[in-house]
Amino acid sequence: MTALPLVFDAPRRGLPPTHLADLDAGARTAAVAGLGLPRFRADQLARQYYARLEGDPTRMSDLPAGLREQVAAGLLPPLLTEVRRFETDAGTTRKTLWRLHDGALVESVLMRYPAREGSRERITVCVSSQAGCGMACPFCATGQGGLTRNMSTAEIVEQVRVAARAAADGELGGGPGRLSNIVFMGMGEPLANYNRVLAALHRLTDPAPNGFGISRRSVTVSTVGVVPAIAKLAETGLDVTLAVSLHAPDDELRDTLVPVNTRWQVAEVLAAADAYAARTGRRYSIEYAMIRDVNDQAWRAELLGDLLAPRLAHVNLIPLNPTPGSQWDASSKRVERAFVERLQVRGVPVTVRDTRGRDIDGACGQLAAQGPEEVG
Repeated sequence: MTALPLVFDAPRRGLPPTHLADLDAGARTAAVAGLGLPRFRADQLARQYYARLEGDPTRMSDLPAGLREQVAAGLLPPLLTEVRRFETDAGTTRKTLWRLHDGALVESVLMRYPAREGSRERITVCVSSQAGCGMACPFCATGQGGLTRNMSTAEIVEQVRVAARAAADGELGGGPGRLSNIVFMGMGEPLANYNRVLAALHRLTDPAPNGFGISRRSVTVSTVGVVPAIAKLAETGLDVTLAVSLHAPDDELRDTLVPVNTRWQVAEVLAAADAYAARTGRRYSIEYAMIRDVNDQAWRAELLGDLLAPRLAHVNLIPLNPTPGSQWDASSKRVERAFVERLQVRGVPVTVRDTRGRDIDGACGQLAAQGPEEVG
C-alpha cells in the first residue's frame, strides 16, 4: 500500500520567508529585536495586523516612515497575489485564486449568509491549508491534482485577514460586516499539515494582539479522518468544531472514495471523532457529498443513520459540484430528500449545504486545476 502523506512538522522547504503571522508573541518580540527595533514595536505591529487588519506597513500610520521598508522586508513579506476573482449571488459570494511566492496556486471563498429566523447573519471564509492535496479522493478536483506543498501558518492566516478586511470595507455584497466564521474546507487536508494549522488556529482565535479573536466555536476544521491528528487536536483544548469528510458509511466504498480509509477505516475514524466530542463537549459534523448512483442508495442512508444515531454527530449533506469532464454527478433532489428522511427517522440531525458558486467554478480546486493562463 502506498503511504499517504502525514506531516506533523515538515521543514520550511518551499515555504515563503518568515512572516509576522508565523510567530507567536515571544518569537515576534525576538524578531523585532533582531531588526534592531524597540520591543514595543512587536505589539504595535501585531495590533495593526490582527486588530486593524492591516498587512501593508506603508499604511501603518503609527510606524515611522523610515521604518516601514525595513519592517516590510523583515516581517511582512508578500504572501498572496490575486490572480483572478469571481463573484456571484449578487456579490455575496467571492472566490479568489491566489498565487503564492513560488507560483503555487490556492483558492479561498468568502460568503455572506443573510440572517434567518432564529439565526444571525454569517460571513464565512473557506480557506486552504495546502497547495493541492495528497488524499487523492477521485471526485475532488484538488485531490486529483496531487499535493504541491504545505502552506505556511502565515499563508493560511493571511487568507483570513484579507477576507476580514474585505468584509469590513464593504467589498462583499450587502455592505460592511464582520467576518464571523472560518472553515478549513478549501484545498488540502488540514490535519496533514498539523503543526502549521494548529499555529494558525491560535492566530485566528487568540485575542489581539496575538490573533483575530474569532470564537473557537465559529472555526471548523475538516478532515478525511487522519486519526492520530484528531487525537492530538483534542488534547490542545482549542475546542474548534470538527468536521469529518466521511462520504460513505461502509469501508468497501469509502476505500475508493476516500483512499486514506485503507489506513484508518470508518469505525476508527468515528471512534476518534467520538473521543473528540467527549473531550470537547462539541458535536461534530459528518460531511457527505451526495454522488449520483455511487453513495446515495437507500441502504447506505439507513446504514449511516444506524451508525450515527447513538453519536453526538450532525450530518451535512453536500450536493456534489461536479468538475468539468468528471464521471461524477450530483444526486437528484428526489434521492437527496429520501436520504434526508431516512436519517431523520433514525433521529440523526441533518442539513443540506447551501450550495454556492456553481457558476464560478465553486468546487474546491477547480480554478487552480485550470491554471492561471486559463482563468485570467
